[in-house]
Amino acid sequence: MRVGLTGGIASGKSTVSAMLEEHGAVIIDGDKLAREVVERGTPGLAAVVEAFGAELLTPEGDLDRPALGKVVFGDEARRKVLEGIVHPLVFERYAALEASAPAGALVVHDIPLLAESGRADTFDAVLVVDVPVETQVQRLVDDRGMERADAEARIAAQATREQRLAIATHVLDNTGTLADLRSRVDAIYAELTAVGS
Repeated sequence: MRVGLTGGIASGKSTVSAMLEEHGAVIIDGDKLAREVVERGTPGLAAVVEAFGAELLTPEGDLDRPALGKVVFGDEARRKVLEGIVHPLVFERYAALEASAPAGALVVHDIPLLAESGRADTFDAVLVVDVPVETQVQRLVDDRGMERADAEARIAAQATREQRLAIATHVLDNTGTLADLRSRVDAIYAELTAVGS
């Protein structure tokens, strides 16, 4: 069974992903794959350098992610060029990892920008970790030391809460305790594995 997992920044998606993994789900992390496909020595990094220039490399030859962010953040055309390089490579890795998952496994694709990608309908189920925007802001300020304006800008750059909820087949409210969240994850895992078997 293929499951999409998403949630806004600071919603608790990584926590849910870890809980699902404890149950035995196979987790495929979109952010991790996006970093892997542009590691030193990869064709992905070569393509990024060809498109954006060697000044985006660190002295060690790695991609300078903050420098690249400055180039593509706020420039939609350049961001689309980057996505055109990275996304096909990520999807190729997704397919390979999914194919290598054990038969009958619950395969969870942890995709921060699932609502933005328009790919929600390619999954058997979509789990959305949900908290109010003010909770996201507070967590970014308190837990990650962000300035309030930066936190709000990061949240505004993602899909809205309503857009994420619109693609959900299951919503995990993460405004309660960790025990509350775990209980909800346990119930959803049981439901999904019962359906998949």
